Amino acid sequence: MTNLATEPDHIAISKSKGIKIDWKDGHTSSYPLELLRDECPCASCTGAHGTEPQRTNYSKPDPSPFQMYKPALKMLDVEEVGSYAIRVAWNDGHGSGIYSWNHFRKICPCEVCRGERRD
Repeated sequence: MTNLATEPDHIAISKSKGIKIDWKDGHTSSYPLELLRDECPCASCTGAHGTEPQRTNYSKPDPSPFQMYKPALKMLDVEEVGSYAIRVAWNDGHGSGIYSWNHFRKICPCEVCRGERRD
């Protein structure tokens, strides 16, 4: 049995803006690049195996008025992993995160989904 909430119907990828997914249950999710990079599910970023998490904070503005130049975040490559996920290679050198459809739905940034996670 499948769960329509975690089955994509259509995926639109913009390497400079992010990913938009229309789900089979009728929901639509839009993921900006910064959120995707901050929510990388790889072992390094999440601190799997008891290591210190190496999370990024691209989605939080730097409060310093003297910021160092950083190239704009973008996806260099996106590849399908089986029928359950995609892997993203980033221009910051990272590329080991496999974003499953379940992970995408879990991190959906829309108001409705954020509200459900708070409850």
